Amino acid sequence: MAKVLTKSQVIQAIADAHKDKLARKDVAGVVQSLASVGYKELQKNGLFVLPGFAKFVVIKKPATKERQGINPFTKEPMTFKAKPARKVLKARPVKAAKDAL
Repeated sequence: MAKVLTKSQVIQAIADAHKDKLARKDVAGVVQSLASVGYKELQKNGLFVLPGFAKFVVIKKPATKERQGINPFTKEPMTFKAKPARKVLKARPVKAAKDAL
């Protein structure tokens, strides 16, 4: 499995790319403020677009009742538990991100 960049590694990579203009501390502040703006927009509108990267959407899933079903492996009847209503966050890449791959 591929290694995933940590937050500090992302900040360092951005700071290295803009050595002459931005310090690492400035980049960390920008990343933190971007996250807080995103959280507020998701709570308020349910939608946050990070231009050139992704569109984040909150999807409301309704509650489900307990139901009967069949285990596909053993063919025995079983009961699926009820689930409460919940909100799910989906990230959809924008066309520029898809084209970059």
